[in-house]
Amino acid sequence: MAENLRIGIVGLDSSHSEQFTLRLNDPANPNHIPGARVVVAFPGGSPDLPESATRVEAFTATLRDKYGVKILGSITEVCAQVDAVMILSMDGRPHLEQARQVILSGKPFFLDKPVAASLKQAVEICKLADAAKVPFFSASATRWWPGIVEVAASEPVQARAALVYGPAPVLAHHPDLFFYGIHSTEALFTVMGVGCQNVERLSSKDTSVITGTWIGGRQGTLHALHYLPMDSTSYKLIRFGQTGIAEQKTLGDYTPMLREIVKFFQTKQPPVSIPQMLEIYAFMEAAQESQKKNGTNVQLRDVLQKAGAPEAWMPPLPPVPAPAVKQLPATKK
Repeated sequence: MAENLRIGIVGLDSSHSEQFTLRLNDPANPNHIPGARVVVAFPGGSPDLPESATRVEAFTATLRDKYGVKILGSITEVCAQVDAVMILSMDGRPHLEQARQVILSGKPFFLDKPVAASLKQAVEICKLADAAKVPFFSASATRWWPGIVEVAASEPVQARAALVYGPAPVLAHHPDLFFYGIHSTEALFTVMGVGCQNVERLSSKDTSVITGTWIGGRQGTLHALHYLPMDSTSYKLIRFGQTGIAEQKTLGDYTPMLREIVKFFQTKQPPVSIPQMLEIYAFMEAAQESQKKNGTNVQLRDVLQKAGAPEAWMPPLPPVPAPAVKQLPATKK
């Protein structure tokens, strides 16, 4: 494995840029992760999104002055000076174009949440990376929180059902679960696995209840709490197992996910596959469609087909039951 990988960041409008850099660049930090270092960055930012525009300057100054990161004027310049890239722009709208430029460089990359501003754009990013054979992945940190991992591993067999709740404040220009609902959604999929077939949603001003049905009739339910702010720690996951019920007892931070990112940059083996990632975003996009249709059941395969996903990236179909064996009438003796 390569030592001291050179990492470039695209997008300095999120706290992730500072939190990831301190873990990589500061050996004295108790959560320091060896093997990689952030060396250059492109600030980016979205002028029409206050949550982005008001934070770029401060995060840029912190990375430059505190952690010694060189600030560059373009994504192309960043890619030319690094071994791997982290796209951390908080706004999903520029992710397609940002990813396109990184893919042209051939460098592996991590794409922060939300993967894009629509499922169609997410599929397009995956197609570009797949065609160019450039490895990447996108995930929420909740997938590797110790409390989530403990619940997911509480039994060696599939869960009967799961319930998760968490903050889901809405970011303009995005489907309403993409920005922050992704954290609870990814926790749900960490327990339930792939194979979600359809989604139904009931919503009010403050909350949404989204129920997905998995192969075999298993159900996973997300309570998206829109009234809670981004910094809320009100997360919970409950797994209904074959022999017992497991509840999440602890939260987590970015450290476990960043270890996975560094390992990915070293091995080029993504810990989350394209079909896994797209199924999670299809769940959230299907929830948006269900809301528009007053809670109507929406098939994940339908929203993925509409977004242009190939069959290889679709959720698995339920097994076809074996045909009934006809009993021949008894013969008279």
